[in-house]
Amino acid sequence: MTEREKMTAGLMYKPSDPELMEDRLRVRRKVREYNASSPAEAAGREDALRDILGSAGREVFMEPDVRFDYGYNMHVGDHFFANFDCTFLDVAEIRIGDNCMLGPGVHLYTASHPLGAEERNSGSEFAIPITIGDNVWIGGAAVINPGVMIGTGAVVASGAVVTKEVPPNTVVGGNPARVLKHLDS
Repeated sequence: MTEREKMTAGLMYKPSDPELMEDRLRVRRKVREYNASSPAEAAGREDALRDILGSAGREVFMEPDVRFDYGYNMHVGDHFFANFDCTFLDVAEIRIGDNCMLGPGVHLYTASHPLGAEERNSGSEFAIPITIGDNVWIGGAAVINPGVMIGTGAVVASGAVVTKEVPPNTVVGGNPARVLKHLDS
């Protein structure tokens, strides 16, 4: 398997692989152009996002500045909005449903590292996908950790650190995030 195949399969891989380094460099060039674009270039911005992302539905918008590890592992549905300064460590897939909103400074991390120092110091890492259902709102400065699934209709409070599954139609908050309220579906 190539290092990219290992990475996308959730296996330990070497991020120092030349192909992966080139992929990261390529997306950083595209993101730099996107982040420098004028607000008056709305149609051009959406086209630029489609060139960065693995897939995107209708009416997709992200306020600059945004950051991606690869871009091609990021998939968003229709009517997606991300406010300023969002970071997507899309080493594994990040899948976001329709009608979702992210507040400013939201970070989604699929990348992870071994817990043991010797293995961690080897330079190898792995990733676990993030899945976000439809109609989800994630408040500003929230952090979504590797492997998290957020159910349809959920709300993640500002500043929450989400480390485990979020049930549908709930409000979660805190560090680590916990269910604060159940919503009518």
